[in-house]
Amino acid sequence: MTPLRYVGHDGGTVGDNGENGDKGSGRCGGTHRRLGTLPGDLQERLDAVMRGPAEAALLLDAVMSVGRGLDLPQVLRRIVEAAVVVVDAEYGALGVVGEGTRLAQFLPVGITEDQRGAIGPLPEGHGILGELIRHPEPLRLVELSAHPSSYGFPPNHPPMHSFLGVPVRVRDKVFGNLYLTEKRGGRAFDAEDETVLSTLAVAAGVAIENARLYAETRDRQRWQEANSEIVAALLSGADETHVLQMIVDHSVHILAADLGVLALPTAGGSLRVAQASGLDAETHRDLELPREGSLAGAALDAGEPVTSLDAEHDPRTTEEGSSRWAGLGPAVAVPMVTGERTCGVLLLARVRERPAFTGAETAPLPAFAGQAALAMELTERRDSAEQIALLEERDRIARDLHDLAIQRLFATGMTLQSVVRLVEQPQARERLLRAVDDLDETIKIIRSTIFGLRASGPGRAGQGLRARTAATVERAARTLGFQPSLRMGGLIDTDVPAGTAEQVIAVLGEALSNVVRHARATAVDISLVVGKGEVNLIVSDNGVGMPGHNGSRSGLDNLARRAEKLGGEMIVGEPVQGGTRLSWRVPLRLS
Repeated sequence: MTPLRYVGHDGGTVGDNGENGDKGSGRCGGTHRRLGTLPGDLQERLDAVMRGPAEAALLLDAVMSVGRGLDLPQVLRRIVEAAVVVVDAEYGALGVVGEGTRLAQFLPVGITEDQRGAIGPLPEGHGILGELIRHPEPLRLVELSAHPSSYGFPPNHPPMHSFLGVPVRVRDKVFGNLYLTEKRGGRAFDAEDETVLSTLAVAAGVAIENARLYAETRDRQRWQEANSEIVAALLSGADETHVLQMIVDHSVHILAADLGVLALPTAGGSLRVAQASGLDAETHRDLELPREGSLAGAALDAGEPVTSLDAEHDPRTTEEGSSRWAGLGPAVAVPMVTGERTCGVLLLARVRERPAFTGAETAPLPAFAGQAALAMELTERRDSAEQIALLEERDRIARDLHDLAIQRLFATGMTLQSVVRLVEQPQARERLLRAVDDLDETIKIIRSTIFGLRASGPGRAGQGLRARTAATVERAARTLGFQPSLRMGGLIDTDVPAGTAEQVIAVLGEALSNVVRHARATAVDISLVVGKGEVNLIVSDNGVGMPGHNGSRSGLDNLARRAEKLGGEMIVGEPVQGGTRLSWRVPLRLS
């Protein structure tokens, strides 16, 4: 084993032979000058270590090495590597204590990746490891298996006999434990090894605290920058969907999560994942989560953050919902609250075997999740103001159509009817009568339009299908980045039953959502026509077309089932010019 080397303040080195390197100053003097820079309690421990100059230099270099970094994972790894060197052990590990007596993190040194994979899941804090958690005092054993708390080893685990464990404290709280096994040469760990390792544990506590403070300062700056970016987006009138996705992305990045989802309550009492980012985000987006039987639902009901060490097997998650979180371990769900209103949940998760979310990490999350609630509230108020302006404009158009267009068309029709009696040629009379019929049909369409314009009121129920279709297309335009073309024809607001109208809006929303997520289109054409006893909705785009593989078609299958329940059909094809064409047709009345 290559020993660590100590570099003194004078630039000289002390190796394992005890001789000073480049300079002529004494090794002890160099050591004490270096010690003068350490905290008082740690310096006292180093002075108490009764070892030779080379061993003292080795320990001092180990102490200094664990304090060089500020990245916490790197610091933890250095602590274990230094511990193995200073007590000459074959294997070492650092166990970070989580909730209760469980280990939230376990960092082994000395076993290969192949050995680690063959052993299986990392320890959770049972047996001897749990003994140190329950009784955080140094523990030294000649034969590990002889201790009453020993559980033995899992298959493929290398044999281990001698054992030395000491707690690592940050200030006065136990952060974790250092575990060392197999003293080289077949010897047992002695009292001096225990003293050396305890000294290193004190240095480790100082290094961990420094790394934590650095991480908190860095994350505080990241949260502030993220807040500033989101506020700027809100003030600029950015779309709600864009702002919510920003919130999820920032949360995943700052907390180093593997998956982030934002779920919103639905009218049916469940939760719908509106935004997702990270691992398998596409499979989570638009998922329906049960309010009772999910971490997100538990956070929504509690009105405060909810944490879990194992999202997949958490007792608050139903068996059906657990499959959605396969492979995920630590998780935190935070309600999105603004004032007295809770409008959704932000959930973050990490893959299994990654460290749990700490209280310091998640402390800024409630305020940050409130930004999502604020974004939704501002969007709703902006939509309400736009709706009021739209209703006023619709009233004006309705008056103009009734007072001007219909009256003129009616007068023209009466004139043509009076002229018919004066025309003797049959073909001319027939053409005049067709013109009168066309005017009557036009008047009916305009009256239907006026009815739709005036059927306005608060909420969805007071809006006609024509207005709701236009609003759905307008919302999609914000996400698409361009305005789709929309053509509507027939007695849309008067002839389409309420239940069918609801299905039309749902199908249109899902079709446009598919274009946004998959098509990569630059143009979308929408046609909604009512006539000949049926309603026909067509959504065409110039995107990449249908995938060549048998991917997930759950969304399209759902649209097809909606048509079948109403006695209609859905056809999806690829036009000659490319892209996708979805035709959804249902009768106005079931026969």
